[in-house]
Amino acid sequence: MINDIHSKAFKEEAYELLSELETSLLELEEMPEDQEIIGRVFRAMHTIKGSGAMFGFDDIAGFTHEVETVFDMVRNGKMSVTRELVDLTLSARDHIREMLDEGGKGDPERGEGLIHSFRQLIPSDMDAEEEPSPSSAEVSPKQESREKSDDRTYRIQFRPDGDLFMNGTNPLGLLNELRDMGHCKVVAKTGKIPPLQDIDPLSCYLHWDIILTTDKSINDIKDVFIFVEDSCKLSVDVIDDSAIMEEGQEYKKTGEILVERGVLKPEDLRSALEEKPRIGQMLVDKGLVSGEEVQSALIEQQTVRDLRTKRQQDTTASSVRVPSDKLDKLVDLVGELVIVQARLSQTAGKDTRGDLLAISEEVEHLTSELQDSILSLRMLPIGTTFSKFRRLVRDLSHELGKDIEMTTDGAETELDKTVIEKLNDPLVHLIRNSIDHGIEDPEERVAAGKPRTGTVHLSAVHSGANILISIKDDGKGLDEKAIREKAVEKGLISPDVNLSQKEVFDLIFLPGFSTAKNVTNVSGRGVGMDVVKRSIESLRGSITVRSTLGKGTTIIIKLPLTLAIIEGLLVQIGKEFFVLPLSVVEECVELSREDVRKAHGRHIANVRGSIVPYIRLRDNFSINGGVPDIEQIVISSMDGKRVGLVVDNVIGGHQTVIKSMGRVYKDLKGISGATILGDGTVALILDIPQIIQDAEAEERL
Repeated sequence: MINDIHSKAFKEEAYELLSELETSLLELEEMPEDQEIIGRVFRAMHTIKGSGAMFGFDDIAGFTHEVETVFDMVRNGKMSVTRELVDLTLSARDHIREMLDEGGKGDPERGEGLIHSFRQLIPSDMDAEEEPSPSSAEVSPKQESREKSDDRTYRIQFRPDGDLFMNGTNPLGLLNELRDMGHCKVVAKTGKIPPLQDIDPLSCYLHWDIILTTDKSINDIKDVFIFVEDSCKLSVDVIDDSAIMEEGQEYKKTGEILVERGVLKPEDLRSALEEKPRIGQMLVDKGLVSGEEVQSALIEQQTVRDLRTKRQQDTTASSVRVPSDKLDKLVDLVGELVIVQARLSQTAGKDTRGDLLAISEEVEHLTSELQDSILSLRMLPIGTTFSKFRRLVRDLSHELGKDIEMTTDGAETELDKTVIEKLNDPLVHLIRNSIDHGIEDPEERVAAGKPRTGTVHLSAVHSGANILISIKDDGKGLDEKAIREKAVEKGLISPDVNLSQKEVFDLIFLPGFSTAKNVTNVSGRGVGMDVVKRSIESLRGSITVRSTLGKGTTIIIKLPLTLAIIEGLLVQIGKEFFVLPLSVVEECVELSREDVRKAHGRHIANVRGSIVPYIRLRDNFSINGGVPDIEQIVISSMDGKRVGLVVDNVIGGHQTVIKSMGRVYKDLKGISGATILGDGTVALILDIPQIIQDAEAEERL
């Protein structure tokens, strides 16, 4: 059971590291000399290798080690970053992900091919350095004579927490990795081991002092402990540096070493050495400095020490990894709490006692705060999605022989994780279309007076309770004439129909519509844009297109921030209740029988001089019963169009907890979900875009 938990934790961490690795590699391709990015790539590989070995993913650890070896050479300046190296490492990253998906096993032939390609990149004069370092605690005098002149000796104090074994860590693996770095002596401290009857086999009682002589840096050594840094106390100090130590210089005395390690108090050492005056007192006695100067220096010393200690405590990680299904369950419970709170408010409103109303208002306040806090936990920066598309743009532009760069803006804009997950496929298709159909070939761009390199720009910005995501390219734009001709050819519109530019552009979202002359592996098969629109509308969003011929195209997606709880408008038709998403509602106006008579049976209303068509929801859902003398028109705005929805009565705003419909009702048109009102009544949530679309289709027949 514990092994399953550890394996799952390793996979989650590895997937995150692979995502970060891809982003770092794409940045490295643009800045191949950036040591910080090189370090990020190396550390990601090193962590995957170390964690994989600990949790039994030996194939992943072995493969990753080969890639890590190459980047260790890059980090030490023995190799340079090239396009070929980045390509290979991205392929290696994909191979590691496939191995994770398949439980640690992958295509062995592909893995061996990648390893061979990596080894081919290593300069021939580096081959000798691939021999393993001595792994024993002692080395022979002959081996010592071969040590480099820039070797350093480190004192490493490794103090693991008692629950080290519970995290799946084997400290012997860490110690052996240190031994591979050079001349290493390990001293195990056993003083905290309890009597046999009190030993907990799952607790770690040992700690270690290690003396290591190597040409590696402190960061290299700390990398060994990178995946247990939160589960131990670690100190790495240089105690001897051959590059700066003078020949014959005497090393610290035993007492000084013990004090430096913290096992002997300075006052005890001074007492044992027959107490001598303090250095400050000696300087004052000799008249070299004043007592005030010494006191000031001591205060400065202590203040800096305290600040450094506090800074270290403040930067300690305090985040907790929570499975998404637990978070979804928590959101569901908050939704139930909102429903119960609504029932309480309704009951309290009918009660004559003031104390129940006061309690209800307090519960409403706390529920609102809890709801905001819980929903904020589901919010993720959309930059996590944007970063995935850099690889897509890179690979597709290379495949099509185009020079394209991707820029982003608003990556910090937060969106519900469920929306982000469902948004990935539509965005992939839109970006592929921009690259294939939008951006011209380099020669064509130069001939048109444009830069050789095309640009795809992704941006996100908040707009009230929604988020606007735009995909903009500086390509050739949409050709209205070509779109119109294709629509006439397919019988979608008649040749003499008058359409606005927006209506022409909307034709590209019809099923099977495509103006591509050639079918490619990227796009042009006449499928996709209708699916994109349906996907966006299933998220209660909308999609619009703006384009200028020769200048480029911008596609704007409007989405709600969350899918769990929305602000709605509660309406009534007969005895039935419905909820309209408040985000698409503009206003409500009355519709009298006189207004209907003046329209001569046509479903249009005069709203302050503007003609607004409307849909009778009573007829749409076949609801029987008497029609009130004065009905209400709820005017909504979709894709720049104003359409009214006629209901019997508008009750008011309602915080709507969305409940999914059962499988029997999943294909029900015009309904996107349901909610429960305060008195337990079920109200259906209307799918406004679908209702309007069906009405327009019926009108055309």
